[in-house]
Amino acid sequence: MNKNFKNNDFTEITFGRKSVRLYDENYKISHEEMLEMIQEATAAPSSVNMQPWRFIVAETEESKAKLKPLIRFNTRQNESSSAMILIFGDMLNYELGEEIYDQAVAEGKMPQEVRDQQIGAIIPYYKSFSKQEMNDVVKIDASLAAMQLMLVARAHGYETNPIGGFEKDQLAEAFDLDKERYVPVMILSIGKAVEEGYESVRMSADKITTFK
Repeated sequence: MNKNFKNNDFTEITFGRKSVRLYDENYKISHEEMLEMIQEATAAPSSVNMQPWRFIVAETEESKAKLKPLIRFNTRQNESSSAMILIFGDMLNYELGEEIYDQAVAEGKMPQEVRDQQIGAIIPYYKSFSKQEMNDVVKIDASLAAMQLMLVARAHGYETNPIGGFEKDQLAEAFDLDKERYVPVMILSIGKAVEEGYESVRMSADKITTFK
């Protein structure tokens, strides 16, 4: 078990998760543990393993002040959380494709000939995508990592709140990113909860599922 896991109960981690909006504002998460959680979150799957997710951890007063006017009605999370994790999708993610596949070969997880065949097919294919097609891919993949990060955070003893209400057209540039390349997907607040999240309801599976 990971040395920093406070909880390894799948049922409690998964079904006990709630969106928490108020945190202990004096609690800080170390960079070491934050990177560990992000590393664990990126075990999530991605299309042809291109891993298009990119993260900015806004933890300083300066960064949070920069974020405040962009997050609409989500200011409590920004003010009290240990950090706000900005999750972007990289529209040029395939530029790291060779590095990813070279690592797989170096670690004995893929033969060289398979690497060459895959890269030879994948990179031109990804380069042929329209902007909308790539946008769809990176948002789906980054959302998988975001969900995993929320669960990983609970295993480490923290709570989160996924935030979609923010100025998407301004976020990348506010944090010195190329807005044409980096598509904002989600913001996660993270920290030690000082209040429980609200109970919520879900529709029954038979209402939203059709068998054919």
